[in-house]
Amino acid sequence: MRKNFLKAIGMAFSTLLVVAAVSPAVVSAGDNNKAQSQGGKRIVGTWDVHVSARSCQTGAEVRTFESLQQFNTGGTMLDVTSGFAPGRQTPGTGVWRHLGGNTYSFSFKSFGFDVNGNFTGWTIVRHEVTLNAGGDEFTSEGTAEFYDASGNLLFTGCSSNTATRFE
Repeated sequence: MRKNFLKAIGMAFSTLLVVAAVSPAVVSAGDNNKAQSQGGKRIVGTWDVHVSARSCQTGAEVRTFESLQQFNTGGTMLDVTSGFAPGRQTPGTGVWRHLGGNTYSFSFKSFGFDVNGNFTGWTIVRHEVTLNAGGDEFTSEGTAEFYDASGNLLFTGCSSNTATRFE
């Protein structure tokens, strides 16, 4: 009888350990689902982006071009642009994060080359994004910092984007 009693206590203790181990995962999944329903991962996907490069001083539009931006689960992103000739700039690789509600930020870096293929420097783009309530459009505002091959900041440009989800 004592043996059965110890066996029952052992099984109850094992069950308690399993519940204790699983509970944080269940709570974490619940928190993740809550964050997702509140916009946490709604930006994930591929977007058609219309870029308006602007003067930071006056806000005047300097030029426009098209880009594709891909936001991945886990906080990474990729930007491919028609703003530079092929072979003159690498795709931008970067990160994004959820700031709260329908607001996100992203930053990415790309490398530039001259017509002979020589490295000329890099660009870092930083934007804050506002996703619409339906999750199928966004607008963003931000800057692009242009550096030479030695790491000296040459100038900073501004831009605003409008985007629709690529279907």
